[in-house]
Amino acid sequence: MAATIDNSNAVQATKKKHLGIPEAVFVEDVDSFMKQPGNETADSALRRLDEQYQKYKYMELNLSQKKLRLKSQIPQITQTLEILRHMQKKKDTTEPMETHFLLADNVYCKASVPPTDKVCLWLGANVMLEYDIDEAQALLEKNLSTASRNLETLEEDLDFLRDQFTTTEVSILLRCSPPSFLSQSNNMARVYNWDVKRRSKENLLKSADKS
Repeated sequence: MAATIDNSNAVQATKKKHLGIPEAVFVEDVDSFMKQPGNETADSALRRLDEQYQKYKYMELNLSQKKLRLKSQIPQITQTLEILRHMQKKKDTTEPMETHFLLADNVYCKASVPPTDKVCLWLGANVMLEYDIDEAQALLEKNLSTASRNLETLEEDLDFLRDQFTTTEVSILLRCSPPSFLSQSNNMARVYNWDVKRRSKENLLKSADKS
């Protein structure tokens, strides 16, 4: 009983964790699956599974784009934090900081920055705000932590999504490839194989009736 409760809690936790990504249910009993509403024929069942597959592909595209954005943001935040830490060491001195800043693509200008306790951060959407160095560092550290956590979540969601692919993914040669070419754990392959066996049985019965 305890094991059943633990498994149920694990399933609920997974659904909550990957909110928005529907879980692909493994078709274990194809006969029962084909009796469900909307599965009047193998074609209609395969069409529904293919629609689910296309939704997974769309989700994968969106998640992959978010992942790319985060992977580009994290190094930028890290680099800015390093600059802030260096400025923080210099703010109580009289020694200027020698640096280079980007004027245009591949064009840099040498600059001498006097000690300061203020910085301006570009927040996006044409917004730039001035902060104390300590406040700016705290904000960027928080942003870095959030971005790293979001990246980890996205990678887990993508792994979960790929698990759903293994259950629903269909080969482009589904209708012309022998069933042995397809994974037996694939729902679409199982429905396809079920329909092949059904039609074979019907053909055998027709042949027996004729003889």
